[in-house]
Amino acid sequence: MSTNQNAVSMPNYIKFAFGGVSGMAATCFVQPLDLIKNRMQLSKTKEHKTSFHMAKAILKSEGVIGIYSGLSAGLLRQATYTTTRLGVYTWLFGVYSKESGSNPGFFVKAGLGMFAGCCGAFVGNPAELALVRMTADGRLPAAERRNYRSVFHALIKIITEEGVLTLWRGAIPTMGRAMVVNGAQLASYSQAKEILLGTGYFKENITLHFTGSMISGLISTAASMPVDIVKTRIQNMKTIDGKPEFKGALDVLAKVVKNEGFFALWKGFFPYYARLGPHTVLTFIFLEQLNATYLKMAKTES
Repeated sequence: MSTNQNAVSMPNYIKFAFGGVSGMAATCFVQPLDLIKNRMQLSKTKEHKTSFHMAKAILKSEGVIGIYSGLSAGLLRQATYTTTRLGVYTWLFGVYSKESGSNPGFFVKAGLGMFAGCCGAFVGNPAELALVRMTADGRLPAAERRNYRSVFHALIKIITEEGVLTLWRGAIPTMGRAMVVNGAQLASYSQAKEILLGTGYFKENITLHFTGSMISGLISTAASMPVDIVKTRIQNMKTIDGKPEFKGALDVLAKVVKNEGFFALWKGFFPYYARLGPHTVLTFIFLEQLNATYLKMAKTES
């Protein structure tokens, strides 16, 4: 994605910041898909048969603004998760390269990506929790809604009413999901690019990156959705008569399969996939533009 010259010319903190900003910019485009995905995963009935049906219902009852519910939480999630993931991965990549005298191989990169994703997910879990709750609010009866005005209002209310540790509710499945997504993305994206280039119809350009990332998104979605639905249900659960709705991740899986069927573990598949693929593409497009602008300005000033 970047050359050695770019790496020398641009300080690490700038690259980390650009990574977070790029993720936030991409989120502005795909937030409605995240909302639909979360609503589909939380739905325990067959009221909404498809993602399109869900989108129509949201627009009808909550309007255009409603389709962007939880945007502030989505932006904070990118500012924490993406920045941390990029920072940890870049740091570990540099340490490994320095000690070994060469760049890490494919499986080492995958391992570094999984670890970086795990760290990023832990840091971003409070924003993830707020995002799930804010996107879920519109499906609840008026008396049961949490009515968070923004992500910061949500975080403050969660801390004061439920305790600071609640901010990391669902952290284990969130970190597990991040490891699965990062590992699957890195492996499948590299493999997809290799196969596509081998056909002779593709060159190293945006078309290749777009196609490879969409294939990668499909594989990553299929692999990570059961973990994602566990994360979503745990983060949105309520305590009834002093007892939590679920005992843990395995309890969520068992109840979903028993009450809703095995394939309910992939409920919201298409909005999740539609979000994951374009978000990756848009993030890289924004990142490359920011890098090019910075390097152009730095060259002009020098």
